[in-house]
Amino acid sequence: MIVAAALVIAVVVLLVLAAYTARHFYFALHRLFSKPRMDYSDLAGFHLPSVSVLIPMHNEAAVAEDVLEALAEADYPHDPDHLEVILIDDHSTDGTGAILDEYAGRCPWIKVIHRLGGRRGKAAALEAGTREAQGEVLVVFDADYVPGKSLLKFLAAPFADPEIGAVMGRVVPHNVGTSLLSRLLDLERAGGYQIGQQARYSLGLIAQYGGTAGGVRRSALDAVGGWDQRSLTEDTDLTLRLAIRGWKIAYVNRAECYEEVPETWESRKLQIERWAVGHTDCLHRHLGALLRSPYLTRREKWDGAFLLSVYLTAPLIALGWVATAILFFQGSSYLPVWTPFFLASTCCNALGNFASFFEIGSSVLLDGAGRRVRLLPLNIANFVFSTATVTAALGRYYAARATGRTLGWNKTQRHRNGNGNGNGNGNGNGHANGNGGSYANGRGLNHIKARAAAQGSGGV
Repeated sequence: MIVAAALVIAVVVLLVLAAYTARHFYFALHRLFSKPRMDYSDLAGFHLPSVSVLIPMHNEAAVAEDVLEALAEADYPHDPDHLEVILIDDHSTDGTGAILDEYAGRCPWIKVIHRLGGRRGKAAALEAGTREAQGEVLVVFDADYVPGKSLLKFLAAPFADPEIGAVMGRVVPHNVGTSLLSRLLDLERAGGYQIGQQARYSLGLIAQYGGTAGGVRRSALDAVGGWDQRSLTEDTDLTLRLAIRGWKIAYVNRAECYEEVPETWESRKLQIERWAVGHTDCLHRHLGALLRSPYLTRREKWDGAFLLSVYLTAPLIALGWVATAILFFQGSSYLPVWTPFFLASTCCNALGNFASFFEIGSSVLLDGAGRRVRLLPLNIANFVFSTATVTAALGRYYAARATGRTLGWNKTQRHRNGNGNGNGNGNGNGHANGNGGSYANGRGLNHIKARAAAQGSGGV
């Protein structure tokens, strides 16, 4: 009985991994040898919509000034008809509110909302900011992200197409040189954006709005019911609701925004747990509507199902390892009748695990950063760690669903110091002025680039 159950599990895992293997290789090969779709920003004279930038912040004194200085340096028109920046101080206790008020006093295009009551969390903060926003397009940044100078223009350009409901830019880690983990996450981000996102967009599949360094059309957001305050991953939730209603999501690979990735395994663990639980919850809430949507092609529905189910591969892999061990120690691997199965299983494990590595390696090639590929074999540590973390997180998630409990939200730890000198007190040297420039620019994009160069991070 145990051997029969192990065999069924092994076959199911084999089939699922084979499907994801084919998907990884297809995306990577398409990205390597096919031309990407037209970049909307190459169109001459496209309309610049009015943009409201929303930045939720909870205890972000260590990083708040960098994103504000970078927005002050942005080449988007800093006038009331084109740009407003709405900062949502969400129950902060560390001096974040004072920093935001100081910038709002200097910059007429900055508004501050102080949330002292009500539901906490990013989606609730975004809902509060959206009520105050006047722009046609809402652009969202997490507080630890630093936008490039032309990012807002790159994100605004696709909205000239009335079918576009949301746009996503590319996220590039700036703290690559701080630890082995941050270097491995740099490879992971490159594969996810340079290959995964670009390939899905070029193939006419569902590109994913990522919740930061992206924008959403206000009318599209209203049409699908606004931000879902129940969701731990409001970005995946919004992606699915937009796609189900027929809105398209564009991806702009040249729209780079610089993020602070986790530098410790504990920070990474909390981040993955939140993503896995929130993403899988979206699977249960939206899969049926996705498959029934009259606006999506069969290919889009299938790929959307793959996208929603991606975190379930971790416990499946863990089950596959257990099933394979049972079959091996029961002697089944030596029976001639199982030889084709075990040959196929071995090939799938080899190629399936290699597929994501091939995707990452392809992204490094496209980025022209060949030296980084030497770290690729070490990414097996990140793979094993993520598999174990996601498996445990989903175990707790399904246990909570069975008992009617709700899992909480964990904020990712910030590692950047407050003023660039190691004191971490949140008092930066530079201050934005009302004209879109900055005084004595000790913070912002230039500060991030200098810090990255000092750490040996060549990607910024």
